[in-house]
Amino acid sequence: MRQMNYRDFLQKIIYHLIDPLIRLMLRLHITPNVVTLIGFLGNLAATWLFIRAAQTLTLTTCPSPRGEVEGEALILWGGIVILAAGLFDMMDGRLARMGNLSTAFGALWDSTLDRYSELVSLFGICLVFIRADWFWLSVVTFAAMVGSVMVSYVRARAEGLGIECKVGLMQRPERVVVTALAAIVSGATGNLWWLAAGMIAIALLANITAFWRIVHCYNKLNSHNSLNSLTPNSLTPGPSPRGEGSIYQ
Repeated sequence: MRQMNYRDFLQKIIYHLIDPLIRLMLRLHITPNVVTLIGFLGNLAATWLFIRAAQTLTLTTCPSPRGEVEGEALILWGGIVILAAGLFDMMDGRLARMGNLSTAFGALWDSTLDRYSELVSLFGICLVFIRADWFWLSVVTFAAMVGSVMVSYVRARAEGLGIECKVGLMQRPERVVVTALAAIVSGATGNLWWLAAGMIAIALLANITAFWRIVHCYNKLNSHNSLNSLTPNSLTPGPSPRGEGSIYQ
């Protein structure tokens, strides 16, 4: 029997809280794809709040080390909206399972809008740092964007090859929580260093997770090949080499 980890434990608690809402959605005939779209629109709203914060941001006469800025309320609300949109990201999958509404297109729709959601919200945060003249933190935020996409890409490519790949420290739920809480605390205190710390954590841990998954897949493939050295075509057919013709490109 698989031991329950902290993510399973938290997920069980959240499901217990949202299940009444899920049952209401089923009675109202709301589909998982609509819930996914609502979550994406929430992230677009958060991005707009960050962009507005960047537009109204004015450095104080002593920006370091506190980095106090105007527009902190917009950053705070951006974090709150990201957190709320993250709940919709959990509800669409739960709704699909409870209502037996899972489809192949729904999985593709969910995965695609998840990537868009992360990229646009982190882009808004990147603009905040650029406007605050924190050039290197904007570079770090871009690294967080790259890491976030690559964590998901490596998993998708691995699953296309028949390999389960969920290892790592900074999967999507963790990235959403870190981004949201960093923005909320930063906006509440007027201190951009909180937001900077969140982006540094994601940039480091997401990229480490991506390479961790590559190593995991390498070991799995080597182990499989060594056990099936006499049957070179024994792997379950997946996407063609290097992703040609694959939805995971």
